[in-house]
Amino acid sequence: MEQLRTFVDQYKSRWQDHQDRWDYVTGCMLKGLIDLYRAAGNPADRQWVLDYLARCVTEDGTISGFPTDNYNIDMINCGKALFFALDETGDERYRKAADFLHERLRTHPRCASGNYWHKDIYPEQIWLDGLYMAQPFRAEYDRRFLSGLEAADIARQFKNVRAYLYDSDKHLYRHACDTAKAQPWADKKTGQSANCWLRGMGWYLMALVDCVDAMAEQLYEHRRALMDLFLEAVRGILPYADPETGLFYQVIDRADVPGNYLETSGSAMVAYSVMKGVRLGLLDPERYLAPGLKAFRSLVGRKLVLGPDGQWHLNDICITAGLGPGEKRDGSVAYYLGEQVGSDDAKGVGPLMMAWSEYIRQK
Repeated sequence: MEQLRTFVDQYKSRWQDHQDRWDYVTGCMLKGLIDLYRAAGNPADRQWVLDYLARCVTEDGTISGFPTDNYNIDMINCGKALFFALDETGDERYRKAADFLHERLRTHPRCASGNYWHKDIYPEQIWLDGLYMAQPFRAEYDRRFLSGLEAADIARQFKNVRAYLYDSDKHLYRHACDTAKAQPWADKKTGQSANCWLRGMGWYLMALVDCVDAMAEQLYEHRRALMDLFLEAVRGILPYADPETGLFYQVIDRADVPGNYLETSGSAMVAYSVMKGVRLGLLDPERYLAPGLKAFRSLVGRKLVLGPDGQWHLNDICITAGLGPGEKRDGSVAYYLGEQVGSDDAKGVGPLMMAWSEYIRQK
């Protein structure tokens, strides 16, 4: 895996100053480096994270650039790194910043079911993405500071997603649900979006396995609910893996459609989740370790490419995909396949580092 270590170091050096902002994409980068540091112990990975957070969080715990004039669940994702910084430095600014984010979630708008709105501009909508952005942060905060008081609500939000977004015929989850059934992309009976997007499923799997990891074992009922959902979701997606590579398609169940492709970020998320699930004892290693290892090795062997610039690059990453607002982004197969595909986006690089950390731990 020498080329992977080289790629990570090159990628850190290519990170631009304008990317020093508090957003969910950077949160993927931070989480990947934290996991990798914990697995391999490279002090440069630790220092990169701490330097970034020191630039973004002021002495009084204020997060520079955090928008307080609107609610956006994506803005919570970076908060997971605050716990690492608090443990490593003891600096109370990181506890104060975590308190601020927790308070933002306390006042975040909710659907009637109790789930968070995805954003102010997406009212009454539940997206798979949003579970990853907020719930692992909540689970860690709850374990550290609230003695499990919010565990029931965390579990309920996942259970609601199972009720609102699960496709029992495909054994997969649709990308989102408009509980108001008002958006053009939403089915008028179910509110569901039309298709199963790979990275959406990847967010969901990572959210589940990370929440299980964060919850205290004493919270058996709620932790067990998440474990059952995780096992069901893993069993649902693995049959869709490409037989040759073990990777997954951008629109998971439509390998038959011309232009569908084996997408990197979502495949890395599945690989990470499966290998971590095995490590935590949630999945039978005899059955599930091999698919996780296969996907990870294919990502490194097929998607990590040495460019003419002498740098390593991670290819075939869906740059962005969403639904609405209004007539925009209709959630069709053609829409997902028409979105930009690029290289070196942190939504792919971060999960690849997470998967590598689990690969190291398995070794």
